[in-house]
Amino acid sequence: MALLFQYGSNYDEGQINGKDRLRGDARFISIAETVDDFQLAFDVWATGRGCAASDIQMKPGSKVWGVLYEIPDYLIGRESAHAKGRRAMDDIEGEGTVYRRESIAVRRPDGQIVTALTYRVISPQQRLETNLEYVGYIVRGLRDHGVNDEYIAGVKRIAAANNPKIADSVAKL
Repeated sequence: MALLFQYGSNYDEGQINGKDRLRGDARFISIAETVDDFQLAFDVWATGRGCAASDIQMKPGSKVWGVLYEIPDYLIGRESAHAKGRRAMDDIEGEGTVYRRESIAVRRPDGQIVTALTYRVISPQQRLETNLEYVGYIVRGLRDHGVNDEYIAGVKRIAAANNPKIADSVAKL
């Protein structure tokens, strides 16, 4: 089984386990924060969503909370997933064209540091705007998994700064 760190719409288990994604094969393990300094950003265009999707960028003094899932190894790479008639995480994340798969160290709430796979944007872009629906998946997933309110408020501030037109609605999430 592979350990996967997710920080965007896949915070929400309904998203990662949806019929067009992993179809229930992602099993929640724990929340975790990055060991290295990162901050959430909305810097890649998601055509299917019609908005900017999330990324994690290096930022001194910041951490990103995410969700650790365990998924079958064969669902990571395209060849092994396609051989079983399934979509791979590499398909879902656009590995090699939009995001690149990499290993990252994350710290679980009990202090244990583990290595997990994650996906980071290859070519971040400026001046892209996210939307309320996408931010809603993030906030709901964070709450559902018990991430602290202070971190959630920070995510809301980042989203509101990214797209001021949705700031009032984001504040109500």
